[in-house]
Amino acid sequence: MGVSPIKAPDEPTYITLDFEQGCPVALNEKKMSAKEIILALNELGGKNGIGLLDIVENRLVGMKCRGVYETPGGSILYAAHDYLETITLDKMTMHKKQELAITFADLVYNGQWYTPLREALSAFVDKTQESVTGKVRLKLYKGNIIKAGVWSDYSLYSEEIATFGEDNVYNQADSAGFINLFGLPITVQARLKEKLEKEGKN
Repeated sequence: MGVSPIKAPDEPTYITLDFEQGCPVALNEKKMSAKEIILALNELGGKNGIGLLDIVENRLVGMKCRGVYETPGGSILYAAHDYLETITLDKMTMHKKQELAITFADLVYNGQWYTPLREALSAFVDKTQESVTGKVRLKLYKGNIIKAGVWSDYSLYSEEIATFGEDNVYNQADSAGFINLFGLPITVQARLKEKLEKEGKN
């Protein structure tokens, strides 16, 4: 499907992908089915040396095996979707989704698609994708997928709130009290450890 990154064109290829509730719906402003998008990305990615994987993986029974795969379309689509989620998912939801991705992958790899757990995880993922709508721009260049822009009406990023400069959005002095409260359990544990060490109990 593809070429070595060394043999890829010297000029980059820019693409845009549109998503609605986590699903790809358009490539370069053209509405397509998910299948059509994958096939088109396979061609575009292949020409730019994208998606060549050489991995050692763990089989169900524990033995390790080596596989070499070509997945240009999948690699691009995954990168674009992941990029969009960085601005549309809150921190805790994103972290939990990343944790559960390992379990989900194991279920699929081990042939356990038709299980209650897989169904429950899919329901969780469906819920997380309700706000994953927007547009992603990527630069494909010699095996690399480079971020070139992301937009969403559901973006949680606010330059005004996230500023490190002076602002009137919130009182930055509040951080001192937050740090003290957030670190309180650690402080208690450290004091207990110090006390026990003095008493020779640790």
